[in-house]
Amino acid sequence: MSGFLFHPDGRADWARLTPFGIIAACVGALATAYTAQYGFGVEPCVLCLYQRIPYAVAGVLALAAILMPRGRGRKAMLTLCLPVFLIGAGIAFYHSGVEQHWWASVAGCGGSLTPVISAADLLSGLLAPPPKACDEVDWTLFGLSMTVYNTMVFLGLTLVTAYGIKRMRPKSY
Repeated sequence: MSGFLFHPDGRADWARLTPFGIIAACVGALATAYTAQYGFGVEPCVLCLYQRIPYAVAGVLALAAILMPRGRGRKAMLTLCLPVFLIGAGIAFYHSGVEQHWWASVAGCGGSLTPVISAADLLSGLLAPPPKACDEVDWTLFGLSMTVYNTMVFLGLTLVTAYGIKRMRPKSY
């Protein structure tokens, strides 16, 4: 079994497999979020939107790792994905707690009042739909919301990325 992601003897080329896996996972997660939003009408709240940012950042870091020549900091770029995934897990866990009413939400999550400066501001505020509250659960599977699954995905990506980095051979990064 040889190919682009494997050595001729069949061993995985972790220096390639890890960043491509990160990109695939990030694209998949973002595609799922956008499909839920635009395909099925699941309206995201502010915290939902914040949870998308780490996927984009990690995807860019993994792409940078792929574009780097071997021996030029590829491992460092992939290592930067670890805190990004942990931050994403923290945001998702915080959002899970907001949904379960364990703690209060952030400002701007839900129908917060904004100061009215002019009549045009008042009119635009009346015509705009109110922002979705962060403690509303739109979708569950087996009793778990998307934020719980997102927490598990981020933690899983952290572990798999750390394993891939550990398995990289010194000459490959």
